[in-house]
Amino acid sequence: MRSLSITLAALCIAGVAACKDPNANTARATTSAVTAPAPAARVSATEHLTIDAAASSVGFTGAKVTGQHNGSFPTFTGTLDLDPARVENSRVAVDIDTTSVTTDTPRLTTHLKSADFFDVERFPRATFTSTAIAPGGANGATHTITGNLALHGVTRAISFPATVTVSPSEVTATAEFVINRREFGIVYAGMPDNLIRDDVAMHLRLRAPRAAR
Repeated sequence: MRSLSITLAALCIAGVAACKDPNANTARATTSAVTAPAPAARVSATEHLTIDAAASSVGFTGAKVTGQHNGSFPTFTGTLDLDPARVENSRVAVDIDTTSVTTDTPRLTTHLKSADFFDVERFPRATFTSTAIAPGGANGATHTITGNLALHGVTRAISFPATVTVSPSEVTATAEFVINRREFGIVYAGMPDNLIRDDVAMHLRLRAPRAAR
């Protein structure tokens, strides 16, 4: 343990930027036990929209002592039941193919698919289904979205800030927030001299076209 501490200290002295947590200033999602959807509000005209995966993205940033890596899940589907008069009555669902995970390093991509991380053979899907959308959010977000995230065989409720925009032609939503991977059973620590941080930042960019009107 003493040698590990000396090694980490040396790394930080050699390059302070390398030891800085790149996700430190990102809003943190709150997590809790699975929640039930809020009672459905009476909506006069709900639009069932499909998320355009080609114009959307589900990405993440993970970090370790010596730096960081960016990744994404290119293959996913999603739907939005939109109340155009009141966004808070809407519902969103996203289904992610975890086997599609890719990163900026081929070797890391392979490792993330293994049992050390996403274990994609056992858990080929991750899903998010919203249970509530409330107005207002951290860092100037328009809304706070709460829902159940199923990842790596663990399902927990998470709440995170998002900016939602509704126009006559489309609905867009962007969100950046941090989750703790250990809360979802992903506990691989990394190498003793290059430990992996528990926090992972999620980067969501979703677009759902509306029918011409």
